[in-house]
Amino acid sequence: MHLQYLAYGEKSANVKKSCCLRIGARNHVNCAEALTLSGQSVPWVSVLRYLGIFIVRSLKFKCSLEAAKRSFYRTPNSIFGKIGRSASEETTLQLIQSKCIPALLYGLEACPTNKSDLRSLDFVLDRFFMKLFRTSNVAIVRQCQELFGFQLRSITLCKRVDKFVRKYYASDNLLCKICSKFV
Repeated sequence: MHLQYLAYGEKSANVKKSCCLRIGARNHVNCAEALTLSGQSVPWVSVLRYLGIFIVRSLKFKCSLEAAKRSFYRTPNSIFGKIGRSASEETTLQLIQSKCIPALLYGLEACPTNKSDLRSLDFVLDRFFMKLFRTSNVAIVRQCQELFGFQLRSITLCKRVDKFVRKYYASDNLLCKICSKFV
């Protein structure tokens, strides 16, 4: 049995804060036990959290949107719990725009997304508008989104990704310059 050792400089890795995750063609294959220099076992996981982003074991680098969507739903529910239906739609939507949308889109500009992910983000916003305006008609929801200046999250995210990529390529950071040559 082959053992892998994890070390950071002269100190051993903190096992309570560390885990291993496999990405690639053999992501589903059990890996050899990973040990720190002190002999502690580092667990293999299927999902890990790094800087608030949830990365999942898969064929290609992939982020999970489930935690972001849960966070989004939790925030409007707490707003409704505090203000109820007494505030105007404009006030409620301003709170959602400033407090909830950032929670939904946090860090996603650096994560690869597919069409299904983008539709999932749009659905979250659609459901919120359905609740706010007490309708299940998607045409009415779209009209309300347009009237109140809410873009679909898929459009907003695409703009944020473009901005992120432009900043990345323009960065003076040596690592960014090296990595941009391989993209």
